[in-house]
Amino acid sequence: MLNSLAAGRRLALRVVFAQLVMAVLVGIAFSLQSRSAGLAAFAGALIVALGNALFAARFFSTLGNATVATGRLLLGMFLKWTVFIGGVLLVLAYWKLPPLAALVGLVAGFAVNVFAFRFKG
Repeated sequence: MLNSLAAGRRLALRVVFAQLVMAVLVGIAFSLQSRSAGLAAFAGALIVALGNALFAARFFSTLGNATVATGRLLLGMFLKWTVFIGGVLLVLAYWKLPPLAALVGLVAGFAVNVFAFRFKG
């Protein structure tokens, strides 16, 4: 085994924390444009962080065999994408926030995933 369950939890926690920090930074940057744009950018990045937090909580819950791990992986991905799609619909259709700012927030949240694996810490 190359990696322990605890190491995976720590990495997931670090990624979710970085996504929350990115949500605040993007929200502050877009709040210079308008309050609704700042809220949309913050919500977009927050959707990604919440989805990843749900995925990590489900996937890294306990040890089990390969069948159990695969089931937790699939359920975690389902929860993640349900939060993502529901959150985007909530931000764009229900709250009617600016779509470009929400899209930038979503991209910024997902960009943290790319850079989180490049730096060891």
